[in-house]
Amino acid sequence: METAKRKRLEAKGWKVGDAAEWLKLAPEEAAYIELKLSLCRALRERRIRKKLTQQDIARILGSSQSRVAKMEAGDPSVTLDLLVRSLLALGSPKKKLEHALLQV
Repeated sequence: METAKRKRLEAKGWKVGDAAEWLKLAPEEAAYIELKLSLCRALRERRIRKKLTQQDIARILGSSQSRVAKMEAGDPSVTLDLLVRSLLALGSPKKKLEHALLQV
């Protein structure tokens, strides 16, 4: 958020912060969520870069299109393990995954 907008909101009595602060998440909880979202974005970007549909990915993974949609959306039922295995199945280099993990 731009500084001027933040100051205007605070001047009108609004408290400005992030989701981790609002939800009172511990640093490790916030890091876990950021990691999961990073992997979800990577999966979607990999799919788009390879010009595949969610249905195509589902076929590759032996899953369903709705499951792939949940994976890309960061649904709570999706595990980190599933996201990592899926990215590897789509040919993501291990170095790229390591980079994503280190950015959190």
